[in-house]
Amino acid sequence: MKFQVNRDVFSEAVSFVVKLLPQRNPQPILAGVLIEATEAGLSLSAFDYEASARTTIEATVDEPGTILVHGRLLSEIASRLPNAPIQIAVDDDGILLTCGSARFTLASMPVQEYPAIPEVSGESGVVPAEDFATAISQVAFAASRDDVTPVLTGVQLEVSGTQLSLVATDRYRVALRDIPFDSGIVADENTTTALVPARTLTEVGKTFAHSGDITVSFSGSGDREIIAFTAGNKTVTSLLIKGNFPPVRRLFPEATDHHAVVNTGELIEAVRRVALVLDRSAPLRFTFGADGVSMDASGTEQARATESVDATLTGEEVVIGLNPQYLLEALAAVKSEFTRVTFTSSENANKLSPILITPQTSGGVESFKYLLQPNLLLR
Repeated sequence: MKFQVNRDVFSEAVSFVVKLLPQRNPQPILAGVLIEATEAGLSLSAFDYEASARTTIEATVDEPGTILVHGRLLSEIASRLPNAPIQIAVDDDGILLTCGSARFTLASMPVQEYPAIPEVSGESGVVPAEDFATAISQVAFAASRDDVTPVLTGVQLEVSGTQLSLVATDRYRVALRDIPFDSGIVADENTTTALVPARTLTEVGKTFAHSGDITVSFSGSGDREIIAFTAGNKTVTSLLIKGNFPPVRRLFPEATDHHAVVNTGELIEAVRRVALVLDRSAPLRFTFGADGVSMDASGTEQARATESVDATLTGEEVVIGLNPQYLLEALAAVKSEFTRVTFTSSENANKLSPILITPQTSGGVESFKYLLQPNLLLR
């Protein structure tokens, strides 16, 4: 194998394919990046049996071939090379990389032991990349980080007609966002679901945010169901999480007039300040009243903080305890100047009712909703 390639193009391609690889992989072979050189150019791939990334770039190929090289090392080297074309060749000593006066000799990993990169050929549709990336950022943070319950570590994608819904929960909160979806079918009443690991989906959102449109494809069956996201010359696939995602949609209440409207930025800054004195797991006390919303925090070593911000309340005064970090993440996801905090009711008198957080807009159906379970206040 022998080829020459633009430094910046090659560095960006290697960086892309290694992003989804775990920092520590129990199988050393899966730390590799597969580089295939043909007359059409270069194909770079990475796969760890759960997620894969693949891209193609232009290159001058003198001798076609395939090599497998340690991905993160190659990425670090490529990002620090001088501004000159990269030449890569294979000889008896290994993989020789030359760029200007810089020369590296890298060990070649056994290509024959590397697993086959998943191929996707199934039903697909198209979503606007910017909308999809925004929706992921509004939802993925609400997924659980505890691997004890794998189904809660994913984001549920639900395709129904011309709409794609993203849903995530960790039992204490639920985030939901709807965006347009073009399946190319005039009318389709069937619902397609895919439970995608939140970590993988987050990387997809960051990588493809400015890619125009993203093609979403569903493929496979049984224990090897996968989903693919393609934009331009890049494709990411992910093995779906098996299991039944909880029916959290039914938790969202019907519209209620008991709510408060508050400036999003002002509330974020106030919560950040007051929460400084709190113990890590302690709730923050909120009082929503006619004069606005006030916060009261009592921490260790007799530290205490209070602050108030303006708010418009419709209904009776409410005193409630909330996890400040969960609230801040929701407020950051609202992406609106003003936030509506709706107080729901519960048929169970012994159970605290969740609050519903949505953007405050002038009419229309909200595409983003966040349900947060309050904490019990001990004082």
